[in-house]
Amino acid sequence: MSEPTPLTSSDPCPCGSGAPYGDCCDPIIKGVKTAETAEQLMRSRYTGHVVHAYQYLHDTYAETAGTPLVEEEYGNDITWTKLEVHSHTPNVRPGVSLVDFSAHYEERGQAGVMHEKSEFKQVDGQWLFIRPLREGPAPVVAAPKVGRNDPCPCGSGKKYKKCCGA
Repeated sequence: MSEPTPLTSSDPCPCGSGAPYGDCCDPIIKGVKTAETAEQLMRSRYTGHVVHAYQYLHDTYAETAGTPLVEEEYGNDITWTKLEVHSHTPNVRPGVSLVDFSAHYEERGQAGVMHEKSEFKQVDGQWLFIRPLREGPAPVVAAPKVGRNDPCPCGSGKKYKKCCGA
C-alpha cells in the first residue's frame, strides 16, 4: 500500500495549478471552501487521490455521496504523479460541465496514464463528479493533409512533392 504524499500548505499543489497547496485544493478537500467550477472540483479530486483523502473523494462522487465510506474501494497501490487538464467545457447543459484530463500514475513500479473525459454536475451549489464519458488514450487530432504542391512541412522551402513527399 502506498503512503500518501505529505504536503505543507506552501508546497506546490499536486493538481498542477501552480498555486500553493494551502491556497488551492487543501481548503476544498477540508471543506473550508467549495469548488467554484467543475475543473476546480476535478483538480481537487485528483489531489484527494494524491493525499489519500478518501472521504472527500467519496463525498464528491454523486453515486456515493451521502453513503458510508468503504476505504477498500480506493486504489492504495497507486502513486499519482501528474495531472494534465486538456479542456474544460462549462455548461454543456444547465449546471453540467465536462473536463477532459490525463492523470499520470505509478503502480507497482510501472508508469501509466489514465485519460478520461468526465461529467460534473452542480447540485445545491456543490459540484459533484457524475461519471466518466470516455476513458482511454487522448483523442488523436489529425494534422491537415499536405498537398503535393504545398511547401514541405519540414521547413526546407521546397515543394512537398520534391522533398519529403518524393
